[in-house]
Amino acid sequence: MITKKQVEDTICQLYKKATIILPTDVKISLENALKIEEDKLPKLNIEAILKNIELAEERAIPMCQDTGLPIIFVKIGRVDFENDDLYNTIYNGILNGVQKATKKTPLRPNIVDPITRENSGNNTGQMIPQIDIELIDTDYIEFTILPKGFGSENNNALKMALPGEGLKGVEDFVVETVLKAGGKPCPPIVVGVGIGGTSDLALKTAKKALLRDLGEKNPDPVLENLERSLLKKINDSGIGPMGLGGKTTALGVKIKKISTHTAGLPIGVCIQCWAHRHATARLK
Repeated sequence: MITKKQVEDTICQLYKKATIILPTDVKISLENALKIEEDKLPKLNIEAILKNIELAEERAIPMCQDTGLPIIFVKIGRVDFENDDLYNTIYNGILNGVQKATKKTPLRPNIVDPITRENSGNNTGQMIPQIDIELIDTDYIEFTILPKGFGSENNNALKMALPGEGLKGVEDFVVETVLKAGGKPCPPIVVGVGIGGTSDLALKTAKKALLRDLGEKNPDPVLENLERSLLKKINDSGIGPMGLGGKTTALGVKIKKISTHTAGLPIGVCIQCWAHRHATARLK
């Protein structure tokens, strides 16, 4: 049986872990990027990033001052909930976990009213944390937290393309979006692309695409080829680490497609900075 306390403790630990410890695949990608850079400045920038990662782990402090807006992906299988109350167990458990992590880690309180700019002080607010629920045929519940910094989030983009634009239209829009962002999202970046759905689903799908391991190939050969092509074009741009030039503008491009309407081709682009923070845990 899943209890609210279990959810609360799990979310607290995941949020803390995500902001302090970068996933192994991201660290490996940064180390590989250091090997291919030839000029002094891009090497220095990547070395500084890697040192930052090392110190964050050693000192158990967040790797970036922007500890993000908490986005929680929840996959719910065939599990029982405390008092048969899914809402209280999941929603209030997540809310309490985010608030606890903010205080204990500690994390910078980022969540404000969009008009008054009043800060809640605990990283929660109306509809925040953002919770995405998916039903799955398993005997567990899975939580993934993606703390999204807004240096990168502010550079996301959506295009409601026409079906005739096809893959070429997707490729052109992704490259255009990255070039427009330049050094603002703190490269090397990871680029998530969502193709299909509706306007809101395309961007949500782009965020979900970011959760794939950087070393994992896309199971769809067409999308796998597009990912490789986009990564090359983005890195050939010369934007480089921190936007100061170099061969590594992106560590990876991850694409996910979902079905859409016959009259549309929504394209969502979600940019993530080098601090591609996320963490996952399961409960039974």
